[in-house]
Amino acid sequence: MTSGARAGGGKARAGVGAVAERLIDVAPRIPVRDLTTLRAQFPGLGPEDIADRLVAAAVKGTMTVGAGVGAAAMLPTPPAMPAELATETLGVAVVEFKLIAELHEVYGLRVPGSVRERATAYLWSWTEQRGIDVLKLSTVNVALGSSMKREMRQRLLRRSLRNMPTLTPFMIGAAVGAVMNRRDTRKLAERIRRDLRATQLPWPALPAEPGPYDRPAIED
Repeated sequence: MTSGARAGGGKARAGVGAVAERLIDVAPRIPVRDLTTLRAQFPGLGPEDIADRLVAAAVKGTMTVGAGVGAAAMLPTPPAMPAELATETLGVAVVEFKLIAELHEVYGLRVPGSVRERATAYLWSWTEQRGIDVLKLSTVNVALGSSMKREMRQRLLRRSLRNMPTLTPFMIGAAVGAVMNRRDTRKLAERIRRDLRATQLPWPALPAEPGPYDRPAIED
């Protein structure tokens, strides 16, 4: 069993580089709701309430991914496990990336720049498990150098190796795979929210609805 675990770990390491490259590639295309959209979708709710909703949805998403892979391991003829593990690792990272980006929006701390620049910053946030202080972006820019990919691969590898047991039918199944992802996503959300609260910015005022006397008169 030790040799099998060692072989599984080697395969996980071999696939992590490809997963990291794929994550970097898809990150700018992951749909992220801005603050205006989030406030419209959750009318009457403040930052903490909306953040709670976002975390709950993300946790549900990563649990679904974990349950799917855990269940696959229980099949009479399971699929190629390294591929399944890579799929889970990438799927969870995508859900958590979206959560991080939208939490920055909710706390009024949207990272300035292009879509790709924001995506890179939020990948840094996911890798470091920290919220971004937009008032100190120079420190983030330094961290986005060549070391980021290496650090990201290390985090993906730790996640992959930790989830290896979810692919062992005798040890675990769908339920435990879901629980592990729920725990990790909640822990990530707590860290990000703690950092963002420290530098939270107030929301801009919503445009006032026009009153009955503010509407233009209809000419005959």
